[in-house]
Formats: sequence, C-alpha cells, structure tokens
Amino acid sequence: MQGKELFEYAVVRFVPRVEREEFINIGVVLYCRAQHFLQMRFSLDPHRCAVLQGDIDGEDLLAYLKAFQQICDGSATDSEIAALPLAERFRWLTAKRSAVIQTSAVHPGLCTDASETLERLYTQLVL
Repeated sequence: MQGKELFEYAVVRFVPRVEREEFINIGVVLYCRAQHFLQMRFSLDPHRCAVLQGDIDGEDLLAYLKAFQQICDGSATDSEIAALPLAERFRWLTAKRSAVIQTSAVHPGLCTDASETLERLYTQLVL
C-alpha cells in the first residue's frame, strides 16, 4: 500500500422533503489531508429531481449547490466558513442538517490521486 493516502468522502444529496427521507445523489465531496485536497463535483438532472418534487425551483437548488461549492473551494469571500482550514470546512459541509442539500455519512478510503478518486466516485455514485 505504499504511496496510498487516507481520504474521506460523502455523497451530496437532494432531499426535497426531509420528513419523507427520499433523496437523489447529486454530488460527491472528497477530502484528503495528505494531498491538501478538498473538492466537490455535482450535477443536476431536473427530470430526476422532479420525480421527488415536481415544483422544484432549479435556480434555487443550483444557488445552494454553488454556495456549497464555494465553501468547499474556499472562494466564498463573504463567508467565515470558507476561510477555515480544509479539514474544518469538510467537517462543516458534512455535518448533519435538515435541509434540501444534505450529505451522507462520511466514508474513508485509500488513494494515490484524490482528484482521480473523486471522479471515479462521482461516476459510480451520481451519474
């Protein structure tokens, strides 16, 4: 296992009605401390989202995801959370919440290339 680094990831979910506990996987966020890596990939399929909630406002959902992405990237200049170190941002993003955008439990793994691993997980779990 030489050269492999510990990483953690969570699946990003669209949960239109929290009380029903129905969701669609729409993204993945991955953190690897050793590679100084924290990134997210997401995509929205309006047809899939409409299955759970027909009156979904796609623009609002996209705005929520972009805010999530900016915190992940550290590019949200008006956010104190985006200024936190990578590990703290990852913990904040993956904290349990009752909202339209949620994450799964955090899962660990080993990788040599965090970016490649993110793409693989995104393809397997979202697309």
